[in-house]
Amino acid sequence: MNLKKINFIEKAINWIHEKTSEKQFLIFSSILVGISAGIAAVILKLFVHAIRHYLVDEFLLKYDFKYLYLVLPLIGIGVTILIIKYILHNQLSKGNTDILFSIAKKSSFLPFRQMYSHVITSAFTVGFGGSAGLESPIVSTGSAIGSNFARTYKLSYKDRTLLLAAGAAGGIAGAFNAPIAGVLFALEVILVDISITTFIPLLIAAASGALISKIILHESNLLFFKLKQPFDSNNILFYLLLGVLAGMVSLYYVNFFDKVESKFHKIKSRFSKWVIGGISLAFLFALFPSLFGEGYESIKALSEFRTDDLIKDSLLLKFIDSKWLLLLFIILTLLFKTIAAAVTLGSGGNGGNFAPSLFVGAYLGFAFSFFLNLIGFKDIPVSNFTIVAMAGILSGVFHAPLTAIFLIAEITGGYELIIPLMMVSSISYVIVKHFHPQSLDIRRLKDRGTIISENKDTSILSKIDVKEMIETDFATIHFKATLRDIVETIKHSKRNTFPVVKLNNKLLGIIYLDNIREEMFNPELYDKVTAKEVMRKLSMVIDTKEDIFSIMRKFEESGQWNLPVVENDIYIGFLSKSSILDKYRHELLETV
Repeated sequence: MNLKKINFIEKAINWIHEKTSEKQFLIFSSILVGISAGIAAVILKLFVHAIRHYLVDEFLLKYDFKYLYLVLPLIGIGVTILIIKYILHNQLSKGNTDILFSIAKKSSFLPFRQMYSHVITSAFTVGFGGSAGLESPIVSTGSAIGSNFARTYKLSYKDRTLLLAAGAAGGIAGAFNAPIAGVLFALEVILVDISITTFIPLLIAAASGALISKIILHESNLLFFKLKQPFDSNNILFYLLLGVLAGMVSLYYVNFFDKVESKFHKIKSRFSKWVIGGISLAFLFALFPSLFGEGYESIKALSEFRTDDLIKDSLLLKFIDSKWLLLLFIILTLLFKTIAAAVTLGSGGNGGNFAPSLFVGAYLGFAFSFFLNLIGFKDIPVSNFTIVAMAGILSGVFHAPLTAIFLIAEITGGYELIIPLMMVSSISYVIVKHFHPQSLDIRRLKDRGTIISENKDTSILSKIDVKEMIETDFATIHFKATLRDIVETIKHSKRNTFPVVKLNNKLLGIIYLDNIREEMFNPELYDKVTAKEVMRKLSMVIDTKEDIFSIMRKFEESGQWNLPVVENDIYIGFLSKSSILDKYRHELLETV
């Protein structure tokens, strides 16, 4: 597209902006953002499938180099690392955590480069066999499209956040051709302040993204199932047990994924991470070939009971000579998928947990129903259990039961399984929620000192960056300074509060002007009294590491409107309660 066409489009959008009301332009913006996010999802899907098709199917398999695919993830992650380092200059925000952080702390502004960086990097990671999903990069891309569109046309924080979420909804809808799931994902995972007016732009964006997907992508590029058996209420007990299993496996997933990825973060050498990750993945793929890439093909194979496709290229093939050993192989595959996903992302690749969650769920559902068949329950619908368990793991890992329920309902083409989907998803969610009240993304945000809450006041307060509000224009007084020195300092200061420090700027106390008025008018004391004698000892001090809620509690408990701020006991400045409240009022008006 040449510059003239781009300028014409910009002028057209500006003209529409001028001629329409805020609500009308928001609806129009939702359509554009949804279409753009859908196109991004389609491009990424097609790019990855093209790499997989020409590199693996057309080259390696055609020329009988099939085991060379084991080194492809090493190459793909290596290319990703080089792109991040030399083209993106180490500036790539991964995952939903950074999207939530931008909403909470950066006024919903996402960098322009995020509109393309995730498409490129995740395409090489997953296209070359990295064991991760494309949905998280699609969400990041769609969110960046929405954020930057709102920035370009100078929309408010509220509308900017809504378009950011609309981009995420359009991306998910485009990735799965599932508009309802796209809307619910935006509401459950991205947005914390939900109102009825939020739904319309999200619905429009998701519908637009799904439409693009439906027009361009073939069924083979999408995760889609055709139900072979209807829901049988006689299997209710087994679905309840599946829900409990899904909750336990979801806990394993989030805990183990976090631990493995954390181990990689502790490795300082980027080269070492890459080599360790690549070798680890090659070893895992040699044993469990279905771990290669997103894994959606093996999910479809499971749902159709084509178990031979899962083991045909495995080094363990000759040992799997019974159905019980096949069951063990499938259980090990689902357990190692968590490790493979964590290794892929921890070693430098780009991707997400959406596809791995669905993979683990499908294998869990198949393993459970297959086990029931082996012990004598011959009428258990393996395909249905395979599909329903996907919702259970997705619900537990992302704390998003509604997204899980309606995503699986949409990709199966109907609501035949809605009852077991609701049961399994809700049980899994409740179990994980008991042990981890917040999702993995929210917990990582809390580790960074950022709090996300569904409570509007809490959410607004968490956006305030107190470090930016520290006032440093208070004149300090050395603790050995005489009253004469203090009076001289007061003459040249507009403040009535003076921190008393040592030579290394360690805070010892505070002198309040009101408390030394009598001494100031007694010249006989000027050379007899020192700052240490007239200062007040510290009752409350704020540390730079404290969050806004701890700070506000200290203001309430102390009854003070100004409190000193320290870092490792070193004086930094003062925080004003009135400044924080003014900032809160400003943020509140931004959300109206």
